[in-house]
Amino acid sequence: MPDARPIQGDHATEFEELRRLSPKVTGGLLRMRQEAYRDAAVAGKYKLLTAMAISISIRCEPCIRAYVQMAVHKEISQDELIEFLEVAMTMQGCPGEEWALKAYAAHKKCTSGDMPATETTGCTH
Repeated sequence: MPDARPIQGDHATEFEELRRLSPKVTGGLLRMRQEAYRDAAVAGKYKLLTAMAISISIRCEPCIRAYVQMAVHKEISQDELIEFLEVAMTMQGCPGEEWALKAYAAHKKCTSGDMPATETTGCTH
């Protein structure tokens, strides 16, 4: 599952070290995401799109990029993305539109192959 990847980049070594020192707590978000975003009664892609919409509402750009990329890996359609962006925009008004544009741009970048798999930084561990 794409959200199961360990942290990427400069902090990967520190994360792994901290995880060895604190195995019960460090990496807990990773374990929660593996469970929460699995396919069950609700398809995992819709859970990821919901997380993206919430990320728009809380204005977390690294989260937006990560959840869009994970949803693309679950083969969301552009129509599905747009409908979730519409929900996020209705909850935020003008700021929601600005942040939804970031999600749309991330989707275009991801589906065109311009976003490397390692670009999902922040909030992915």
